[in-house]
Amino acid sequence: MFSEFLLLGFSELGQFQFLLFAMFLVVYLLTLMGNFFIIFLTKTDTALHSPMYFFLQNLSFAEVGFISTIVPKMLVNLLSAKKTISLSECRAQMYFVFFFGTMECFLLTVMAYDRFVAICNPLRYPVIMNRTFCVLLAMAAWTSGFPVGLIKSTWVFSFPFCESNAVFHFFCDTPAILQLACGDTHRFELFSRIGTSVIILCPFTLILTSYIRIIITILKMPSAEGRRKAFSTCSSHIMAVTLFFGTASLTYFRLKTNYSAGVKRLLSLSYTVFTPMLNPIIYSLRSKEMKGAFSRMLRRKINQCRL
Repeated sequence: MFSEFLLLGFSELGQFQFLLFAMFLVVYLLTLMGNFFIIFLTKTDTALHSPMYFFLQNLSFAEVGFISTIVPKMLVNLLSAKKTISLSECRAQMYFVFFFGTMECFLLTVMAYDRFVAICNPLRYPVIMNRTFCVLLAMAAWTSGFPVGLIKSTWVFSFPFCESNAVFHFFCDTPAILQLACGDTHRFELFSRIGTSVIILCPFTLILTSYIRIIITILKMPSAEGRRKAFSTCSSHIMAVTLFFGTASLTYFRLKTNYSAGVKRLLSLSYTVFTPMLNPIIYSLRSKEMKGAFSRMLRRKINQCRL
């Protein structure tokens, strides 16, 4: 039994370690700036004090937590000759990956429900999506990740690791760690597939159902302009859902996969590193309200400088 793992995610790209470090550092900083910018803008601009942007704030917090669980350690290892992580650090990293990942699944579901009520039942929208109900939905999303992260990380680290401590991944992902377990993992794999179905398929099914109802409602609208506006309020969310659920499902529905190590890393990078960076861009560029709030903020700053 050993006390640490070796994270060898990019070790074969030895001559490109510094280049990878610079690229991921830029991605990480852009992600932090983009998500904190959304949080700041939605907090300070009263025009964005609506349920949709309240949930977007929570999603941005989740994205910051998600990427901060993985990238800082990855950056250290890219510049370090000894690419190690202790068992306790690895377990904590796995816990927070599941915590923030599960929370993001449910937040995206809540955001789909918000769009469903806004488009399919607009007259009752202020009554249904009142402040108390929105806070309860956000709290439910935040707490959903606690049991998932605790159960999975505890169970994985209950197995003995006696063959090797070399993890061919850039973080402590369940499939990569499970490859090193020398005990019988079939029961865990069955539980994990069931859990993955609940965590990924159930929210995705609810989102899909919401959007089927939304599309039916939009198609019944008499005005082409009305249909365009209604769809534009959903397009950013649809892109975010596709990015997150698509890559996460490919990774976690098969634990001991036949994918090459490079393919596994690419899939993991897409939902752990690049999706948190792209979401602020998607929501900012495709939302007239966000662009309007940004313009108002710039005008305020310019006016303050002139005084």
